[in-house]
Amino acid sequence: MRKTDLIVVGGGLVGMSIAYGLALLGRRVTVLDEGDDALRAARGNFGLLWVQGKGYRNAAYASWTRQSVALWPELNALLQSDTGIDVHLRQPGGFQLCLSDEEMAEESRRLIWLREAFDGDYPFELLDPIQLKARIPGIGPGVVGACYTPMDGHVNPLKLLRALYAACQMRGVKVVNGLSVDAIDQHPGGFELRAGEQRYCADHLVLAAGLGNRPLGAMLGMNVPVRPNRGQILVTERLQPFLHYPTTYVRQTDEGTVQLGDSLEAVGFDDRTSNQVMSEIAARAVQCFPRLGQVRMVRAWGALRVLSADGYPIYEAAHGSPGAFVITCHSGVTLAAAHALRLAPWIAGETDEPAIRPFDLARFEGKREVHYAH
Repeated sequence: MRKTDLIVVGGGLVGMSIAYGLALLGRRVTVLDEGDDALRAARGNFGLLWVQGKGYRNAAYASWTRQSVALWPELNALLQSDTGIDVHLRQPGGFQLCLSDEEMAEESRRLIWLREAFDGDYPFELLDPIQLKARIPGIGPGVVGACYTPMDGHVNPLKLLRALYAACQMRGVKVVNGLSVDAIDQHPGGFELRAGEQRYCADHLVLAAGLGNRPLGAMLGMNVPVRPNRGQILVTERLQPFLHYPTTYVRQTDEGTVQLGDSLEAVGFDDRTSNQVMSEIAARAVQCFPRLGQVRMVRAWGALRVLSADGYPIYEAAHGSPGAFVITCHSGVTLAAAHALRLAPWIAGETDEPAIRPFDLARFEGKREVHYAH
């Protein structure tokens, strides 16, 4: 029997961000992770720190997203100090590129709603093609305009995950890979988890296993309404720097490669790529940046991202299982700073966190699942 203060189930971006935040507070933490067999949402992460449009008609989520992105410089400094790894944080603002007047009108409507929800404190610009070309030379003639906010940014998500692992291990977090939790038993002293022949015991338990939170939550009598949504990403050969801002469809990495993405597919647990979707992603990217029509694609992959029934995060302190928490979200990079620096103190019992109250499981009682819109 291995005893620790807290067990985090799930070694992806969400679980490791929380584990790191708990370690910063001096807690003894063990992370149990399935390893490479897990359905990794992190594999499909585009690396955006995205505020623009998030939380349309849900001001609580818009506010939580903004707070996290504002905390990112602090998280970046901590990771850099602990590990020396540069996750390539850049926050120059971001562009939503629109290929039709209808797209431009829809994005504008969202941003105007958010600006009103924040009493005018929601900076953005609506750019016509001439204004956009002055900001981003090489933009395609098919782009009718763009929405820009100075709040957006991006990081290298693979370097981020590496930095979180290194920082956690440096601060004493025990990470155990290749384990699938078979059962969770609750007793007066906390929780006992069984994984094959292994036994782990802790006072507190954090379920941060993405799609695995549904069966894990059921072991504690909770219904955790999460479902898979496939995203596909293409990566080009390395190019000379030409795109110094993140956009929703195209992002040039610190290594010079260009990521193309933005697909949302309800295909169950199928994480394969499909020629049709990859063709659509590539065609849109070439419309945005015609120079990409002449470059080679070197990698492509699909990954299953995690959506709750309404598309927003789940932050649950389990009332029926005191000491257990369920954490899941769609935006593991954007919210990493809030998870490490705001959510971890809440889990540790050091602070209250009123900003997350709208995101507990109670909101799903009696509600049917709806599709995530943006």
